[in-house]
Order: sequence, then structure tokens, then C-alpha cells
Amino acid sequence: MIEDNAEQLTRAVIDELEKNPRTPAYHKLTREEIRHRVYDVYHNLGNWLGHETEEVLESFYTRLGRERSADNIPLSEVICALTITKNRLFEYARSAGMVDSVVDLYEQQELRLLVSSFFDRAIFYTARGYERESIPAREASQLAAKI
Repeated sequence: MIEDNAEQLTRAVIDELEKNPRTPAYHKLTREEIRHRVYDVYHNLGNWLGHETEEVLESFYTRLGRERSADNIPLSEVICALTITKNRLFEYARSAGMVDSVVDLYEQQELRLLVSSFFDRAIFYTARGYERESIPAREASQLAAKI
């Protein structure tokens, strides 16, 4: 379901990132840059939820954090973008009317727990990658200032 609707979900996130006052650095990116970043998350979410190892998730999001740091996008905005991505997914699931029975409701709640756990870990690894990229740069800058 998620992968099948990745493009629609991605458009909703792009629209919000472009106008959200909490993500001004994303306002400077092209729609295509944002689309590529968000689409990857939705398109691969099913694999990451059920099949990929923690190491794959850690590697992807640590790299994402390093890239956002190198792009000079504030960490708070990166975390906000990931949260928007998660929330749009929840809104889509709720509005898609996937609940026809108690079993469906249980499955939707299970999915919500899995997705929340996924995004919690994604945010952690992104922040760690961001810090690993920015701390050496900051240390080099401080060292250069002393010389």
C-alpha cells in the first residue's frame, strides 16, 4: 500500500515542506530535490519495516544526516521533515478508509507502531550522522581560528 502510493504521499510532503515555516531551508530546494529525498523513504519503507536489517537502516539514515549537514540544512529542519513524512503517512492511512473491521483496526494500529518505531530510529541515525559530519567540520574551524 505505501509503496504503491509513494508518489502521492511524496507530493503531499513536498507541498508541506515548501510552505512550512519550520522548514525554511527546504524552501530553497527544488521540488525535484525534495521529491527524490522523500520518495526514497516511502518507496523503500515496506522493505525497511519487514526485511532490512538494522545495519541497512543505520547506514542509510547516517548517510542522510551527513548529507543534510553538508547541505547546511539545520538539524531541527531535517527532523521536522522526517516527522512531516511520518505524519503524512498516518494521515493517508486514516483517510484511505482501510478500517472495515476490528481486525483491520488492529492491523492499522500495528502498522502505526512499526512505522513510529522506524521513524524514531531513522531520526536517531540521521541526527548521529549529522553530528558526525558537523563536529569534525566545527573542530577544524575552531582549530583554524586558533592558528
